[in-house]
Amino acid sequence: MGKHWPPGAPRLPDPGRILESLERGEIGPAEAFARWRGLDRPPAASPSGRQPSAPAASDVLSELDSLIGLAEVKRLVREIRAFALIQARRAREGLAAEATALHMIFRGNPGTGKTIVARLLGKILHGAGVLESGHVVEVERADLVGQYVGHTAQRTREQIRRASGGLLFIDEAYSLARGGDKDFGREAIDTLVKAMEDRKDFIVILAGYRLEMRAFVFANPGLRSRFPLHLDFPDYTGSELLAIADLMLREREYRLDREAHQELARRLEGEWSRAGGPDNAGNARLVRNLIEQAMRRQASRLLAQERIMREDLLTITRADLGGGGGRCGSA
Repeated sequence: MGKHWPPGAPRLPDPGRILESLERGEIGPAEAFARWRGLDRPPAASPSGRQPSAPAASDVLSELDSLIGLAEVKRLVREIRAFALIQARRAREGLAAEATALHMIFRGNPGTGKTIVARLLGKILHGAGVLESGHVVEVERADLVGQYVGHTAQRTREQIRRASGGLLFIDEAYSLARGGDKDFGREAIDTLVKAMEDRKDFIVILAGYRLEMRAFVFANPGLRSRFPLHLDFPDYTGSELLAIADLMLREREYRLDREAHQELARRLEGEWSRAGGPDNAGNARLVRNLIEQAMRRQASRLLAQERIMREDLLTITRADLGGGGGRCGSA
């Protein structure tokens, strides 16, 4: 029930599973024949006997650590990776290894890092041998729900097929249940649950606002037992938003002068306080909108100058931020 084979353990299919896949239309006759022929062959192994790790685990973990904030999320991701690797080692030593369910729920406001963590998690679980490819298929209600009976199941199965070997990330998942019992969203949920029972080759992440996701899972008991991992993504503090702004500017090869940096810090702290602290602040999307707006204002200011030096192209001034100290606006 939503279980995944321990990473590193041999994954040769048995004849019954091949036949089931053929009957369900998941594979064709040629693929079934190829799999039957492979039953007598031992699984390939690297010279070290270890599962391949690609991309390098250290690179992906460094990318995870480079994210601003999210200390508890990072800890849980590392915990999931460690458990997967140890179960693989136990399997290689001939010890009992847990086939653990890794379906997850991500709860948090927009702009708190849910999508980027999902993408990194796909790479991490691929490197740990849990997922065949680790790619992420990102969908929302419109990608799953059809317009007539049977259409939704077809659309949902197609997205599940695309996610085979990776992660299926469903944003604003609670919207699947907003139309009541007669809504086609219910059909998407039922199709998803059935696939989680029948298939072990993908992981599902349901994502959305904190309160809405809690209500959604509570109202769907069949989902509660299939999603053991819940990760909460807190809103960023004012100082974390400022660190995100500095990072975004460095990536774009811009920088704030001293007055602009002070002004941005003051406005982000004020915006965070006005929002009532965590739960309501605008998060990274607010910062991105503000930075992009400042870049456009800088461009307009520079075109009005007689001479434009390299330093001018790099620098965002207080005037480019709007200067007056009003609320942080979006473009």
